[in-house]
Amino acid sequence: MDHAGMIALVGNPNAGKSALFNALTGARQKVGNYPGVTVERKAGRLALADGRQVDIVDLPGTYSLDPKSPDETVTRNVIFGYQEGERTPDVLVIVVDAANLDNHLRFALELIALGRPCIIALNMVDLATRDGLELDAGRLSEDLGVPVIPTVAVRRRGLDHLRETIEAAVPAHGLPKSVHAENVTFDEARLRREAQRIARRAIVSETPTRRLTGAIDKVVLHPVGGLLLLFGLMFVVFQAVFSWSEAPVAMIEDAFKALAGLVQTILPEGFWRDLIIQGAIAGVGSVVVFLPQILILFFFILMLEATGYMTRAAFLMDGLMARVGLSGRAFIPLLSSFACAVPGIMATRTIADPKDRLTTILIAPLMTCSARWPVYTLIIGAFIPARTVGYGIGLQGLVLFGLFISGIIGALLVASVLRLTVTKGGGGSFLMELPKYQMPLLRDVVLGLWQRAIIFLKRAGTIIFFTTIVLWLLLSFPKPPAGDPTLPVNYSTAGRIASVLTPVLRPIGFNHEIALALIPAMAAREVAVSALATANAIAESDDEDATAKTLGEHLQGRWTLPTALAFLAWFVFAPQCISTIAVTRRETNGWRWPLFMVGYLFTLAYIAAGATYWTAVAAGL
Repeated sequence: MDHAGMIALVGNPNAGKSALFNALTGARQKVGNYPGVTVERKAGRLALADGRQVDIVDLPGTYSLDPKSPDETVTRNVIFGYQEGERTPDVLVIVVDAANLDNHLRFALELIALGRPCIIALNMVDLATRDGLELDAGRLSEDLGVPVIPTVAVRRRGLDHLRETIEAAVPAHGLPKSVHAENVTFDEARLRREAQRIARRAIVSETPTRRLTGAIDKVVLHPVGGLLLLFGLMFVVFQAVFSWSEAPVAMIEDAFKALAGLVQTILPEGFWRDLIIQGAIAGVGSVVVFLPQILILFFFILMLEATGYMTRAAFLMDGLMARVGLSGRAFIPLLSSFACAVPGIMATRTIADPKDRLTTILIAPLMTCSARWPVYTLIIGAFIPARTVGYGIGLQGLVLFGLFISGIIGALLVASVLRLTVTKGGGGSFLMELPKYQMPLLRDVVLGLWQRAIIFLKRAGTIIFFTTIVLWLLLSFPKPPAGDPTLPVNYSTAGRIASVLTPVLRPIGFNHEIALALIPAMAAREVAVSALATANAIAESDDEDATAKTLGEHLQGRWTLPTALAFLAWFVFAPQCISTIAVTRRETNGWRWPLFMVGYLFTLAYIAAGATYWTAVAAGL
């Protein structure tokens, strides 16, 4: 039999290329790596009806001829004849998902524009039909100017027609002239509009549900209206965090007060009673009390994820991040960082470009992680009046929303500066599959909230508990000699350490109490709250009226409003988390970038706190 020609299967990820490759080649295939790169190479043979043998290669999935990863680079190099030891394909079989046609056609239009012989394998048409979508392959072929063959690779439907089309397209002799990538340019916006136009023309019929999805996406994905909707939703979330949590927060506060009273009646006065009440109960309880607010936040996040909206939010933010030189692939790691920066930083492993990845790692701590919430809600609840500033708009929720936005804006500005300096380079957008809109399953939402509650309570019972106990010991010993007028908290080991830091922090409005709280908060941001509670419990242990007050009420009597606002500004930027520093060191293979991150974040925190304090003082607050 004659051996002639080479076919390349190419298309977006999840289009069914591998299933089609296996169906066409059967057992006549082999797997290895491309020369010089650890990217899997799947190649096989296809016997045509005229007796010729055609080589087939299944190229890695990609969204564009502008590569962003080693896999995508290999695909580009094979298509243009740049890959070492690889022949240039005679024919490109472009595999597209029939149910996601407008997204997949964008890349298909790029490939067709190269002038190579192309065939469209309109794959998974059975799933499109199941979802209520019927397409006209003839009209699609007419608009694209290339053959379009409906296929169902996993059921081997349409394969005979595809083989006949390949046989007609493969030249009997010679290879096509190589196309040079540097001479091919594409207008991304034009390609996307053209893909959407052609996809719409190919639709014969679709269900009302699919039409409704398209209508919703026109609003949700609008470059202006979509962003306004996104920030509007976040605004509602932060309003709910305060308005919905008042009753459960009060119940938890009362429960810890009752527990402290019970311990006080059971244990005699002395070391162990003080340790349990002032250390464990006051410290851990001051953090656990914010569990309802954190669960309300994650309830909304889980609902938005389950409905399919969160992926669309990623699509909207992709364009904004690309403008500041940040890779679109950074969105998912940064989104993860709103729960905790540690998994967010670990998720940057999906970013191929090392400078893109490093930039994302360095700004991940600026996302408003859940550890900041106890600090934010404590200070806002104590110093910001619980009143409305408009119909249904609470001032406390508005301030919380402002802190959230400040973190995002700060991250984007820092990313822009980093990409122009130490991580110089340009970002790039990325394409993603948009899931269907669907109703969230109550079971999944409840399970997600349960898991988040367990994680929070474990943290409170381990890191926060241990840190609080150590802090209590440092705050309690040594005790001042009899007759010494020095306050026991100031005379203690922790108090003396804080006294060294106080002169450095005083210009930005911070007092001795704040300096003391910032030291243990390096273990975890929320420990700042337990540190303040423990220090307050020790300082007020002899005052029965004082012990009846909440921590927020105590702070109201000792802090000014400018100091409280400066404290909030500090926590927008400060890297108060040893775990984040440790994972950054592991992911960057050294101490250079973790130290850089800590240095620039503390500098920003100091500047932001100082600017906030002096602005508030100048405004007469």
